[in-house]
Amino acid sequence: MTPAISPDDPARYWDDRYERIGDLQVSWFQARPATSLDLIDSLRIEPSTPVLDVGGGNARLVDELVARGFQDVTVLDVSAHALRLSRRRLDAPGVVTWLHADVLTWRPQRRWGLWHDRAVFHFLTAPADRAMYLANLERALQTGGSFVIATFAPGGPNRCSGLPVRRYDRTALGDEVLAALPSAAVCAWRDETHVTPSGATQPFTWIAGTVPD
Repeated sequence: MTPAISPDDPARYWDDRYERIGDLQVSWFQARPATSLDLIDSLRIEPSTPVLDVGGGNARLVDELVARGFQDVTVLDVSAHALRLSRRRLDAPGVVTWLHADVLTWRPQRRWGLWHDRAVFHFLTAPADRAMYLANLERALQTGGSFVIATFAPGGPNRCSGLPVRRYDRTALGDEVLAALPSAAVCAWRDETHVTPSGATQPFTWIAGTVPD
């Protein structure tokens, strides 16, 4: 029997999920990130804006942004395997940066105009982990920048990929983010029901906001 890989080693843990389940069968897969794009449009994000997709792994947001003419997209993920899959599908040197890092221990060396996160933040059940994430959000976001963040909603799963999660409604998620960015404003919300490749439904809460110049 193959021993279980501990979530205390997140890089190996998430590599294992992709390798065992398959990149098109993991529960978070979606062929087109419609809600992400809707909120990016609502924020009027221009293609000249540098974008950071946190936990982007093998997601298709980067493909859509490149197709729209975005010139500076960074995909950050703790899974090197997921990043390799994306790079094989979309090798765009000079446009896309593939960043293998854990968002909690990573320290930004630059700033971006948009921070996008679909389904990383809800895995941070410990207050200390949320504090590290939000500190990096503050460090990484340009003055005048924007954010789009999605988590499981109330009524969603208590666990995902074998790990516990923390669920949020619009108010609770906004309060968490604005505690780190007190000058920011949440200006858009969405409720989404994601259908997994296996046919299960997962309700999500989305918020989008901006930091003033």
